[in-house]
Amino acid sequence: MNLTRRILVKASESRWLRDRAPRFGFVRGAAARFMPGEKPEDALAAARLLAENGIISLLTQLGENIAERAEADDVTSHYLNLLDLIRTMNLPAEVSVKLTQLGLDLDREFCFANLAKLIERSREAAPAAEKTLWIDMEQSAYVEATLELYARARRAHRNTGVCVQAYLRRTEKDVESLVSMGAAVRLVKGAYSEPAEIAFPKKEDVDENYFRLAQMLLSPEARRAGVRAVMATHDRKLIARITEWAAAQGIAKEQLEFAMLFGIQRAEQLRLAREGYRSGVLISYGSFWFPWFMRRLAERPANVLFLVRNLFSS
Repeated sequence: MNLTRRILVKASESRWLRDRAPRFGFVRGAAARFMPGEKPEDALAAARLLAENGIISLLTQLGENIAERAEADDVTSHYLNLLDLIRTMNLPAEVSVKLTQLGLDLDREFCFANLAKLIERSREAAPAAEKTLWIDMEQSAYVEATLELYARARRAHRNTGVCVQAYLRRTEKDVESLVSMGAAVRLVKGAYSEPAEIAFPKKEDVDENYFRLAQMLLSPEARRAGVRAVMATHDRKLIARITEWAAAQGIAKEQLEFAMLFGIQRAEQLRLAREGYRSGVLISYGSFWFPWFMRRLAERPANVLFLVRNLFSS
């Protein structure tokens, strides 16, 4: 991770910046590039527009590390209502949650009970075309607990998916296990600050591991097991490499699924949809957006130029 990335990730972890930076209009304006608004209605409106272009959506309310049971209950209720709205609007959309939003830091059983409610509601919302309730991956300290709760949830509810991070050295073994259970897996690069013994520090190593993991998730073994593999990356070179490899393996375009963030690589999102690939967009919303925004900049430091332009034009 280069100096710019390290600075941005550290900024995402700063409570002082989290409390103060959002007060500045230019910061809010820059963040608006990556999210349609703070309210669920904003996210749903964006999902409807994407659907008109053949793009599916994945909705998530920003927030993490809930410290009170009542707050975790509120988050659970929020997502239950969101799932109902998706069903009412008949949107091609799914939901993704962080386990620390559901109370993982408080009590694992309490967290699992909240998760199970969401999975069941997600299944009820689309009984004819089962939709996946996705579990986001957080810092490395949460990986083991997240995968354990995912495996437990999947035994009871197959419509459950989990995110894994290519920059973690352990992920190859995790993917082997997930393939064996026929899991739904969303593969991202990763954007937290982790030591070199845990995560690959160099971008080229992360990219190479990403491609290797993508091959595992699209392997004949994975396809026989019913793995749903979602390649969540904006890296056009990596996307081209995966699609070329998949074509050489005889994998049909409709079996390949890509996901990107709202507001990034929009032309690529549309191109993939037009060419017959499954193209999805992660739509984030909510008031707790500053740490998430800094991590988005860290993933692609070139986006800092966008922030600077907003600074001098405000």
